[in-house]
Amino acid sequence: MQKFRDVLSRWNGGDLSMMEAGELLGMSERQFRRYRDRYEEVGEAGLLDRRLGKLSTRRVPAEAIEEMLELYPHRYLGWNVKHFHEHLLRDHDFSWGYTFIKTQLHAAGLVERAKRRGVHRRKRERKPCEGMMLHQDGSRHQWLAGGPMLDLIVTMDDATSTIYSAFLIEEEGTASSFQGLLETFVAKGLPSSLYSDRGSHYFVTLKAGGAVDKIRLTQVGRALDRLGIEHIPAYSPEARGRSAGPTA
Repeated sequence: MQKFRDVLSRWNGGDLSMMEAGELLGMSERQFRRYRDRYEEVGEAGLLDRRLGKLSTRRVPAEAIEEMLELYPHRYLGWNVKHFHEHLLRDHDFSWGYTFIKTQLHAAGLVERAKRRGVHRRKRERKPCEGMMLHQDGSRHQWLAGGPMLDLIVTMDDATSTIYSAFLIEEEGTASSFQGLLETFVAKGLPSSLYSDRGSHYFVTLKAGGAVDKIRLTQVGRALDRLGIEHIPAYSPEARGRSAGPTA
């Protein structure tokens, strides 16, 4: 019971994933979730007469864990967990899972945990339905052989990557943004939101690289506000990838 509380505390603190917590307790991720729910509902009484605390037939012998923890620093130091696990299976007759091995190495301090990406760097999930969010982006390139550098303005759907408007123009700006939005709105109606970069025709930014000003709006911002469309600024190069990708 004490071990369960310790593991649960580490899971609550974000040190363990649900799968890793289950591995430490000798159970599946689904079992750990059930035990957690029972514990949160009625405390320790919810775990009485359950399998918690009973030895699992799949339990890894302590000697095998010690052997694995000796092997890593003496023969495989610096290897990533995936390659180390592959060699354990192939050369040392280990049959336990990758997650279990990784958790043990982390607990022993032999391998550092990967740093979590910042919130704004994590990949954003697509919207579930077409028409909920639009992307608009400009990409400058010599699109026509022998021709001048031009901006390709693309307005597309977030959920399906369907391109609703695309045209070439000498320079991206307020007029090109309005043209792409007008073509899309006439053909498809109004979306719930628009996702774009932080160009000066989209947003007022007081400091380069800083947050946009939500009070002082550009012409595009004011038009979207009057139409009830949320305007969402992109804060990383990764955020623009979905818009730029289909235009390449």
